[in-house]
Order: sequence, then structure tokens, then C-alpha cells
Amino acid sequence: MAYMEKLDATESKKCEKVAEEVSKNLSSLKEVLCGTGDKEPQTEAVAQLAQELYNTNLLIALIANLQRIDFEGKKDVVHLFSNIEFYCFFGFVELSTFDIASDAFASFKDLLTRHKIMCADFLETNYDRLLGELLLDRHNFTVMTKYISRAENLKLMMNLLRDNSRNIQFEAFHVFKVFVANPNKTQPVLDILLKNQAKLVDFLSHFQTDRSEDEQFCDEKNYLMKQIRDLKRPAAPEEA
Repeated sequence: MAYMEKLDATESKKCEKVAEEVSKNLSSLKEVLCGTGDKEPQTEAVAQLAQELYNTNLLIALIANLQRIDFEGKKDVVHLFSNIEFYCFFGFVELSTFDIASDAFASFKDLLTRHKIMCADFLETNYDRLLGELLLDRHNFTVMTKYISRAENLKLMMNLLRDNSRNIQFEAFHVFKVFVANPNKTQPVLDILLKNQAKLVDFLSHFQTDRSEDEQFCDEKNYLMKQIRDLKRPAAPEEA
């Protein structure tokens, strides 16, 4: 990376060769950190790699020179960064030590506001997992209540239950169940559930049936099916 930074853009052949070496080494670093298909990462090697990344400020150099790295290398940089630093911010921001929490929040804010395209991709990819964690946290009860009152949010979750990704389906299920379990459903939300009552019960009966050993999931699914099956329109008020 140090050599790459010194090279002039006109030295195309040298730049190309150095870029290949950088990409090759990034691939090796990613393998140490994440393992391979048949080989789990070694804890000691990961710890040593992380320490060297910090000692040499390599992560900073990689980010500063990201535009000089080829496409596959860029993807490996994202893996390195995500696994070594990024998810720790969520824990650091919540620390009771004010100085650490403030610094972490400032860094976190910079990451989200300075790298808008990358941030947008991250939020889109992790939207459902993050949304589920936020809504189901008891501290966010007011936000959750507001979210599950809107029919368009219910429609989104119902569509995500059919997503190609099983993980997204599963996360959408945990948000969807909040809509169904809510005893104070808004009329638009109730109307959608009633309109799709039979289809939803049938869909849930076949939803991720291979999770039969997950007792909590099975219990929740059966509970939702019963709740949806028992839904009724509120009786019209009698005229005076």
C-alpha cells in the first residue's frame, strides 16, 4: 500500500502490477479473517491480524486509497472493515463511559454521512435485521407502535415474507408478528389482514417448515395462524 501511494498515475504498468499484488494480499487477509468454505478462521490468527491492522494503520490506508484498488480488492476491504471494526460501534456507542461513547458516536456518524452510497447499500442489505432489532427493543415502544399502525409497513413485511432470501423472510416474520399480535390494530391494518385472512393462514402453515426443531418459532407461527384465523370485523355501532 505504501508503494502504491508513491506511484505516479502515468506509471501504468507498475501501477497494474502493484494493484495485482495488493489484491492478492487482500484476498489472503480475508481468508485469515473469514476462513474458507471448508476451513474455519483460527481465533489466534484473527487476533494477531487485527492487532497488526491497528498497529500499521492499514485500514486507514486501505480506505484512503480505495479508488486505486480493483473491484475484487474493494470487496475484500469491505469484508475486512466490517469484521474488524464496524459492528463494534453499536456496542461502543452504548457504553456508560461518556468519552468512549462520544468518540464512537462521532466516528459512527462520520461513517454514515461521509460515505453515503456505501452506507445506503449497507442499510438496504441489513434493513430487515436492523428494523427487527429496533422495533422489538422495549426502549423503542413508541416507535414500534407508530410503525405498526401504518398499512404500507404491513404490506412491505408481507412482501418480504416471500423474499428470495430465507434470512430476510425470517426477519420479516418477526416484524410481521408484531402487526398481528397488536391488540389495538388500526382499521387499515385490520382491513389488510382480513382481506388476506385465508391466504395468510395457508401461507404460514407452509412457511419455513424445516425449522420444526425451533420450538419458539413453531409456537409463534401457530399463535399467529390462530390470531389471523380468529380475526373479525368490529361490530357496527347501533343507531340511536
